[in-house]
Amino acid sequence: MTEKLIPLHGGYRKLKSFQVAQLAYDVTVRFCDRYVDKRDRTHDQMVQAARSGAQNIAEGSKASATSKKTELKLTNVARASLEELRLDYEDYLRQRRLKQWSGEDLRRDELIAKRCTTADAVACRLLDRQIASLAAAFVENGGFTERLYSVRAKRRGGWPPQ
Repeated sequence: MTEKLIPLHGGYRKLKSFQVAQLAYDVTVRFCDRYVDKRDRTHDQMVQAARSGAQNIAEGSKASATSKKTELKLTNVARASLEELRLDYEDYLRQRRLKQWSGEDLRRDELIAKRCTTADAVACRLLDRQIASLAAAFVENGGFTERLYSVRAKRRGGWPPQ
């Protein structure tokens, strides 16, 4: 049985990190359309940071068949984009002299009880775990280049070539 050169890849729609990042994008678009002037550069930056979070997870997942390095990089870009988005929301509050609710604030508890079961940083935490898992898998199994050499070596009867 020959080793499969290009493994299954692209299952990003099943990843919780993608699902939560996509939700963050949808919510951010609505928030910005309602509360941030479209002429304000912040509007586009927040929407793009949120979009980048979801899109880079998808792109990395699709690239994983031939480059674990690319998958790891793009997943980390997604993580960085969502951190940028978090800072944009904090900036929004600070610039308008609005308080960020503490963990003990009752309004925060009420909001959490009404929202989806995801917490503020779920997407980021999921991506941190995903990045760690990708890195460990890469260290353990290598990537496409190693598989390519392995398949070629088996076909030629050993590596290095004689």
